[in-house]
Amino acid sequence: MRSRNAQCDLGDFKTGKHFDSHMSEVESEAESGADEASEPESVPDAGRDEIWIEKYRPQTLDEVAGHEDITARLKRYVERDDLPNLLFSGPAGVGKTTSAVAIAKQLYGDDWQQHFLELNASDQRGIDVVRDRIKNFARSSFGGHNYRIIFLDEADSLTSDAQSALRRTMEQFSANTRFILSCNYSSKIIDPIQSRCATFRFGPLNDEAVAGQVRKIADVEGIETTEEGVDALVYAADGDMRKAINALQAAAVMGEVVDEEAVFTITSTARPEEIEEMVTNAIEGDFSKARSILDDLLTNKGMAGGDIIDQLHRSVWEFELDDAATVRLMDRVGEVDYRITEGANEQVQLEALLASLSLNDE
Repeated sequence: MRSRNAQCDLGDFKTGKHFDSHMSEVESEAESGADEASEPESVPDAGRDEIWIEKYRPQTLDEVAGHEDITARLKRYVERDDLPNLLFSGPAGVGKTTSAVAIAKQLYGDDWQQHFLELNASDQRGIDVVRDRIKNFARSSFGGHNYRIIFLDEADSLTSDAQSALRRTMEQFSANTRFILSCNYSSKIIDPIQSRCATFRFGPLNDEAVAGQVRKIADVEGIETTEEGVDALVYAADGDMRKAINALQAAAVMGEVVDEEAVFTITSTARPEEIEEMVTNAIEGDFSKARSILDDLLTNKGMAGGDIIDQLHRSVWEFELDDAATVRLMDRVGEVDYRITEGANEQVQLEALLASLSLNDE
């Protein structure tokens, strides 16, 4: 037997009261949903949705900027499907890893990840990585292609024993495996491995290549940049495309316009004129003023002593100094850089550099 409430509900439904009430609720919800739908969706601010160095990573060798001579040779290997073992050397952010991945994508198409093993030797530097992961990948069966690729990033971090084991592995699996080694310093790779590879030396990217990529990304992302801002990004990057793109993304979040001030602030980089003024004051004997500029860079702007040394080294030939002063400055920069690297106090060493320049002028 149905309850009285159920009977009342049924009675209301029969008389239309329940139906009208239900339809009113549906219409109310629909209107509410329409109001919500009519509200414009919030658009994420520039730079907050993706990491731009991955979003704009070149997918083919043609898209790799600044190393046209190298990519032209690599494309010939890909076109002939005749890839030797390769050794890429050069500083960070110049396209070594990107070129290796682009080779795999152009050789294997959509299945490139099945035929491409990427390892970072700085994380796994011992002989076990060669004995286990590399050998297992080289031994595993595959079809459709003559060989697969093992990409070993930061190979100069491998121990000597691991490099010796790698040399033997390269010989053992030469029929079905190609190795691409990437390093910062080819001198740290043992000679037997170097002799088995075609070596490509990636230098720092030129200013035009970095500026062109920065402008391209800014146009796509709808970011307003000033000419001085682009120049500042190029200066701060110092040939490192990854650093330039990261700085652009960070500066884009800071304000509506990426200008010189935003770039130098976000990258904690001293303006070239500040470095030049500091050195010029020291050479002219005004140690107090030179030290004041140094203190501002270290304390207020939070720069590291090593960064100041790097900027000094980069800019010394652009200063309007005579040859004798330039040579003296380079000599002191080299000595201070060594001492800071060995653990000496940065501020003490940099002040000693300025004091030495001031005393030599007397």
